[in-house]
Amino acid sequence: MSLSKWDKIKYFTKSYYKDVITGFIVFTVAWVLLLRVFSPPLTLLMIKRVLGAEEKGLVYEWKSTNEISPYIRVCAMASEDQNLPFHYGMDLEAIDKALDVNKRSKKVFGASTITQQVAKNVFLFPQRSYIRKGLELYFTILIETVWTKQRILEMYLNVAEMGDMVFGVEAASQVYFRKSAQKLTLSESASIIAVLPNPIKYSVKKPGAYVSERQQQIISLYHSLDGNQYLRELYIKTDNSLYDFKKYKR
Repeated sequence: MSLSKWDKIKYFTKSYYKDVITGFIVFTVAWVLLLRVFSPPLTLLMIKRVLGAEEKGLVYEWKSTNEISPYIRVCAMASEDQNLPFHYGMDLEAIDKALDVNKRSKKVFGASTITQQVAKNVFLFPQRSYIRKGLELYFTILIETVWTKQRILEMYLNVAEMGDMVFGVEAASQVYFRKSAQKLTLSESASIIAVLPNPIKYSVKKPGAYVSERQQQIISLYHSLDGNQYLRELYIKTDNSLYDFKKYKR
């Protein structure tokens, strides 16, 4: 029995979308697997910033975990995602807290985990849409499935914009303190992380009241998490922290 013209169209349309979806999954899984081992020469965010910049050049240099100061590794978790060792990409507790705060405040607070920020900065162009949020969730799940927590933190510290066209902790360390990321002190680490809400607006070299206050908060959080010992949490496969840090402010 021959198919009608309409049936043929439906068949080929269904086959086309099936092939597109399969190709997308294969491509993205391979992409995430590749970056589990290799450092990205550029990210989509970097490309967008370079295309939009008129004069400033990109400053970016990849460093492995053992070439990055433990101070800034802990400061990043203390400020941006204390539950990184324990969640599976989405921090539901932080989301509930942010929703509660946003109901009572004019200033909107986000609850993106470090994994979500990696997904957004590495694999997606920064824009606000439901499609992008859906893709962010998809890549977040992929990253949490394929990468280790150590790799997630390493990627974040290398690709996050930490100043105008300054990407990653090594670039920030060289630009602001004329030293390698491995030699950053606690105070220097906290000052770099303090500008991350808006690294173009806020300055490490000329910190205003907000950055100075945030720097001290991060240092306090660093100590509340038992300092560099908190890095052990990244290797522990458990849903409970070794430390009771929930009473401290983010």
